[in-house]
Amino acid sequence: MFRELVRKKQALTQEECIEILRQEPRGVLSVLGDDGYPYGMPLDHWYNEEDGKLYFHTGKKGHRTDAIQRCDKVSYCVYDSGYRREGEWALNIKSVIVFGRAKIIEDHEKALELTRKLSYKYTQDTEYIENEIIKSGPGVMVFYIEPEYMTGKLVNES
Repeated sequence: MFRELVRKKQALTQEECIEILRQEPRGVLSVLGDDGYPYGMPLDHWYNEEDGKLYFHTGKKGHRTDAIQRCDKVSYCVYDSGYRREGEWALNIKSVIVFGRAKIIEDHEKALELTRKLSYKYTQDTEYIENEIIKSGPGVMVFYIEPEYMTGKLVNES
């Protein structure tokens, strides 16, 4: 069902893929948008090592939410900032693509708790996080991707 990498020598291990998901702050979520057009948007994420899911928070209304409710099949691409070998101009970039189904968290209290966990990836300022949840919490929706297939590779831009 999912395609294998053509250039297998560039493949990352599952552990390397997970490390990128853990460390990198954001990626691009792609959904089936309006009229069958792909719709990709940058999003922050939190990878939960306990259940292996990627969590996101967003508003309850909008193109992304409508698309997920119509078709839960999504892909999410994350890549690192890359590195250059000495004397070379080209970047070497590790990227991961996760294929799965997006599921909306219906329990609002659970959604707020997951929002806190996601927020702690970006700041340890508890007061800031709690104030944001008080201010924006009623309009927050949380969804997750349960990976069905994940692939990663190291690409040299040259």
